[in-house]
Amino acid sequence: MKIVNWLLVFVGICGLISVRVVEGALFYDPFLSFFKEANPSISFPDFEWFPLVLHHIFRWSLNVLFSLIIIQFLFKNKMWTAQAALLMLIFFVITFAVYLYCIYTQFEIGYVFSFYMRRFVIQPLVLLLIVPLFYYRMKINQQ
Repeated sequence: MKIVNWLLVFVGICGLISVRVVEGALFYDPFLSFFKEANPSISFPDFEWFPLVLHHIFRWSLNVLFSLIIIQFLFKNKMWTAQAALLMLIFFVITFAVYLYCIYTQFEIGYVFSFYMRRFVIQPLVLLLIVPLFYYRMKINQQ
């Protein structure tokens, strides 16, 4: 049974990697090439709000699905998985609102700040915080 759990954790990691690999083909994101240039002086890209928001939510949903698979099969605790989902949702709502404001103001708040807000929205970075947190929690509960 332990092998199956590790295999499913591996599937979750491969899923997260796959989302990253196919980002250019699967998601509408005109800011992908804008930030790849790493040049704040290039012109602000034209975009459509609805597809942009929809595709960011879709990408976040895929990342959360794979992240929750990882968390569930690492810790085997449904309550912790639900808590992780709630934490990810709260984190997304806050960072996505800030990122949309950055877009609305055409990154007047700052190019680097906007770049990192976008990272928090499109990458499962909160997973890197949740796994050590839950691991520590598991060790505390075992004492």
